[in-house]
Amino acid sequence: MIVEYSSGGGLRLTEAEDFRKFKVLLKGAFGTTRPYIDGLTFVDDDNALVGMGMVPALAGTMANEQWRTRFNEMVAAAAKHGWLDADSNAIRAHVERQD
Repeated sequence: MIVEYSSGGGLRLTEAEDFRKFKVLLKGAFGTTRPYIDGLTFVDDDNALVGMGMVPALAGTMANEQWRTRFNEMVAAAAKHGWLDADSNAIRAHVERQD
């Protein structure tokens, strides 16, 4: 599952059925800058917190009951690894950049 952001295309969810990986992909010439993205907080250059409510919203109609069950299972697995931030209700994600 990839939370993808580009300055021209905004925010979208790709590979929404892949519940085994979760990352943020910045597409474009951002270099090491951290763009402001509503619902996403950069922890450092390599990690970000993604609001848990944002992911199903980006999935749109794909976020049916079965999808939400699998998403909740992914969140539970992330919690076991310490990848949830309870204060911000967010999931930690690795950040990748693509020019």
